[in-house]
Amino acid sequence: MEAAAREELDMEVMKPLIGEQNSDSISDDEHENELLPVEKHYQLDNQEGITFVQTLTHLLKGNIGTGLLGLPLAIKNAGIVLGPISLVLIGVVSVHCMHILVRCSHHLCQRLKKTSLGYSDTVSYAMEVGPLNSLQKRASWGRCIVDFFLVITQLGFCSVYIVFLAENVKQVHEGFLQNRIVPMNDTSTSGPSEKRSVDLRIYMLCFLPFIILLVFIRDLKSLSMLSFLANLSMAVSLVIIYQYIVRDISDPRKLPPVAGWKKYPLFFGTAIFAFEGIGVVLPLENRMKETQRFTQALNIGMGIVMTLYITLATLGYLRFGDEIKGSITLNLPQEVWLYQSVKILYSFGIFVTYSIQYYVPAEIIIPAITSKVQQKWKLFCEFMVRTLLVCSTYFEENLNKKLLKPPSSWMR
Repeated sequence: MEAAAREELDMEVMKPLIGEQNSDSISDDEHENELLPVEKHYQLDNQEGITFVQTLTHLLKGNIGTGLLGLPLAIKNAGIVLGPISLVLIGVVSVHCMHILVRCSHHLCQRLKKTSLGYSDTVSYAMEVGPLNSLQKRASWGRCIVDFFLVITQLGFCSVYIVFLAENVKQVHEGFLQNRIVPMNDTSTSGPSEKRSVDLRIYMLCFLPFIILLVFIRDLKSLSMLSFLANLSMAVSLVIIYQYIVRDISDPRKLPPVAGWKKYPLFFGTAIFAFEGIGVVLPLENRMKETQRFTQALNIGMGIVMTLYITLATLGYLRFGDEIKGSITLNLPQEVWLYQSVKILYSFGIFVTYSIQYYVPAEIIIPAITSKVQQKWKLFCEFMVRTLLVCSTYFEENLNKKLLKPPSSWMR
């Protein structure tokens, strides 16, 4: 009995050594295969992430913005044949780049055992593990450059959104006032009525408090319902636009198939601006519960976006021809309230889109600042930074307008 007990004790002592020896015999390739799958890595800290439908909703909201309304004019600058073909090519390249970005993030997460990676992290780690020594030494540069351009690009989009909101509300408000004042002038006097116009900056200033309150929503999941309502309002406005432009489509043979090459850069700039959603791809994927389905959501979402872009751009140019304006809403009848409501509905969608695009620079700037303050001041500091970033988009647009005016008009 004592011998059996001693032998059993010896086997218990030897088990860790045997296990260690077996683990050493496993090759590096087999060890890599034992890593957690990519989706498991992403789900470790995102048990309360966003669902597939919420991700798709945010993707649509992040891509369908003000650029869509300017695409008919872009087709005019390219030609009725070259324009749609170029849009398809730009769309395919954009979606392909989005997939490359996601796959690269997945590969680095699996290789480095990270739960998630943002844009700057993906670039930095890719440079570190790359084959070029010169890039490995400057990986931190890549992180800073990507962060800088992401912040500038996304805040630039937000600046455009503020102007779009103010412009549309101003047009609707002044149209409403004009419809009320003109009948009164007709009954009282036959003289010309003085047209009063409020400065656009006043309208922009009125939107600031509401936008600040909107960006205080810190979680994408909390924005899901607003994003859904925004998509619904934009869908209704697009249906109204489509039903108007399909009534009287002109003969495509009357329009130039290819415009002059001097105008093509104008098309290219508008088209690139329209595909503005690549900045939200990785943040959405990092917040998704089932990240293995993100590719499916990306394909469905971008398929819908490209269909809208190509059809509205082509049909809009076919409907209005050379009379197409910078935004297709300006070609709609201004005296009919059904078409005026398009501006209000689309403006609500852009209002919510602001928060989606704003999420990207906020995720870059706020952690870097709040990490340097005490815990009790972190929340207050975060809200202050969010407020200042929103104000910067307002002042940035006003500064651009002032610089574009002659100095003699600055004091007017």
